[in-house]
Amino acid sequence: TQFILLGLSDEGVLQSLLFWLFLSMYLVTFTGNLLIILAILTDSRLHTPMYFFLSNLSFSDICFTSTTIPKMLLNIQTQSKVITYEGCLSQMYFFMLFGVFDNFLLAVMAYDRFVAICHPLHYMVIMNPKFCGILLLGSWLLSVLNCLLHDLMILQLSFCTELEILHFFCDLRQVIQLACSDTFLNDLAMYLTSGLLGVVPLIGIFSSYSRIVTSILRISSVKGKYKAFSTCGSHLSVVSLFYGTGLGVYLSSAASQNSRASAIASVMYTVVTPMLNPFIYGLRNRDIKQALRKLFSR
Repeated sequence: TQFILLGLSDEGVLQSLLFWLFLSMYLVTFTGNLLIILAILTDSRLHTPMYFFLSNLSFSDICFTSTTIPKMLLNIQTQSKVITYEGCLSQMYFFMLFGVFDNFLLAVMAYDRFVAICHPLHYMVIMNPKFCGILLLGSWLLSVLNCLLHDLMILQLSFCTELEILHFFCDLRQVIQLACSDTFLNDLAMYLTSGLLGVVPLIGIFSSYSRIVTSILRISSVKGKYKAFSTCGSHLSVVSLFYGTGLGVYLSSAASQNSRASAIASVMYTVVTPMLNPFIYGLRNRDIKQALRKLFSR
């Protein structure tokens, strides 16, 4: 009926430090991404495909962190490490949902930049509202189906007495490892979907940027090259941060048998990356900065 989330540390002093650290990061993440959304909604100049996808990325980042951090903070505050079976399934579902959706959204944003730079005269024709809606809906549907598959397969597993999860949230891999029934199909589904949903969008991003770089190199003036590249600089930074931290966590967990070390490493992509995204777009993007000034002046 329940699992035990062991968290990042058992030490009382460190628990208090972790509470205030994660609370601060959560508030910064929530506030920063909310400001990005409000700035885009209130400024008519930002009602373009690029900022439409950016607002969805900010919304997804808010939801992504909200699936794990509030429960962790509550457990530290109440000195309880318990999460119900239903709560664990729900947390896994929404954590995977928004994580996979972020993955697809970054690929869609790369395609948007490809069209804007390589086909500027046809940009508004290709990236029309209907097509943008289809891209967004497709990303949501694929994310939902992936998460449903894993949750339904978890329901088929039996769990015995070993119910301690060495993490601060219900991690799919660790939950599968706790099962005392055969997990071959679960492992197979996890590796197949992780490979497909991780590699295919990444190939799309590489393909888009290879064509973008080729187009930029054809521009004769240095100013033109800088202007073209600056439109995708923020997105490249977010992509590097997202995939870089994800790959770092995967390699650290593969190299180390210590699950708690892997949990600490996962903080980078579960907390730090969503927190930095608003700063990357806010500080590097002139339109966003102007929209934020207008928002605060109101």
